[in-house]
Amino acid sequence: LANHIHENSPRRNGRFIAVNCASLQESLAESLLFGHHKGAFSGADQNHQGFVESATEGTLFLDEIGELPLGVQASLLRFLESGEICPLGETTPFKANVRIIAATNRDLGEAVSHGQFRRDLFFRLNVIPLELPSLRQRKSDIPLLTKAFTRELANVHSLTAPSYTSDAIKQLSSYHWPGNLRELRNLCERLLILAPGKTITPNNLPAEIRHPESAASDFQLPPQGIHLEQLETQFIRQALEQTRGNKTRAARLLGLSRDTLLYRLKKYAIS
Repeated sequence: LANHIHENSPRRNGRFIAVNCASLQESLAESLLFGHHKGAFSGADQNHQGFVESATEGTLFLDEIGELPLGVQASLLRFLESGEICPLGETTPFKANVRIIAATNRDLGEAVSHGQFRRDLFFRLNVIPLELPSLRQRKSDIPLLTKAFTRELANVHSLTAPSYTSDAIKQLSSYHWPGNLRELRNLCERLLILAPGKTITPNNLPAEIRHPESAASDFQLPPQGIHLEQLETQFIRQALEQTRGNKTRAARLLGLSRDTLLYRLKKYAIS
């Protein structure tokens, strides 16, 4: 959607830069977003243009904005209010004409109440909010999205796109898609790589999609409750074990992007 807004706006001739905030290391986030001058800190052996300056006259899409470190949130707020950036090591700020589009899966209002997101930045970003329904709420889009993702990824990997039987599409449409578009895209990529140019039938689909009711009924919430972070850590470790440490494949198993998995590995100190 962010890319569509950019391509249909007066800024379409400028750059569209997408940044996953969950993948930004806290120590480097400010430099990556706003740039730095040579010698600004240890290891800064040359000037670096940040994402904001690179998107001048274009659009900067900040995905997973809720994961942006609090210190960098303050810098982003200053830019939104002044339209000026000041790279690390620079003393004179300068203008950068950039449209900012931000997205998140988190409830930012709740994050604000818990001190995890700046209230002033929340209101500054929340000018034209768009709430996108989850994939399970727009299942009629699944056939078209499957075709579009498959065609796009076939070009990326230089492979022949597989076709899907009507039964396979029906099965995809009946699944609840907890990972939303990212999970569907990852599945399309997996099937493309495993069966290029083939016909995808229900038998080619993962068990949780072929039998969603049994996958859901297998789990029972224990009386004492569960610790979600421990559960997430356990699943991540299992995915890494199954893929022998291959983070890209582990991310696909979990229905995550690789950047999000790397963020989770850092968050839970999983080596």
